[in-house]
Amino acid sequence: MHLISTIIPVLNEAAHIGQLLDYLAKNVKNKTHFEIIIVDGGSTDGTEKVVRSFIENNGTKIRLTLLHSEKGRAKQMNYGVQHARGDILYFLHADSFPPKYFDQFIVDEIKKGNPAGCFRMQFDSNHWWLQLASWLTQFNWRACRGGDQSQFITKSLFNDIGGFDERYVIYEDNILINALYEREQFVVINKKLKTSARMYRKHSIWKVQYLYWSIYIKKWLGADANQLYQHYKRHLSTNN
Repeated sequence: MHLISTIIPVLNEAAHIGQLLDYLAKNVKNKTHFEIIIVDGGSTDGTEKVVRSFIENNGTKIRLTLLHSEKGRAKQMNYGVQHARGDILYFLHADSFPPKYFDQFIVDEIKKGNPAGCFRMQFDSNHWWLQLASWLTQFNWRACRGGDQSQFITKSLFNDIGGFDERYVIYEDNILINALYEREQFVVINKKLKTSARMYRKHSIWKVQYLYWSIYIKKWLGADANQLYQHYKRHLSTNN
């Protein structure tokens, strides 16, 4: 039977990670074939304390491991993979909540011969633009993809691609997704994952949307990892 390793990179997520862990414990279908790996990139806000409290007090059968690595989502997620026991990897953000029995949906796709993909997404916002953006994620179009939708992939395919490109401080999710689309090995599960619109609320919807569009275009025009990072840094905070 397949075992899913859910890898969650964190950096100062004390306000969110406890809620996510409780949610995952209550909404995973096969607890004995599931593990969670938290990879902390150097939190200073009590994130580790929240995770350790869950490890000590949760009464579920879920295996949970807390690791520490260098800061950077690509580095953190790759490090998590090194310690993953599962043959299926599931990369999840600390403020994203997959649908009930998400693990079974993933296994069902693997059995169909789909080795990688994501869920459609729903922002926790009623703003018309974010509602439209959420609706568009149901379609299997590369332009509608992003890390907030989570990412499942077999470990064998992940290793064959070479994992996340650690040169990229941002856009690392899309680099992997692009590789999967080039191989025609990506599927969208038509079940909603709910994610936080906190970045949009903090910086304004249009500022963030313009930034994401500009990064997409810059990459298409040939910008390298450092150029994308410098562009991002000029506009938004680099915290996870």
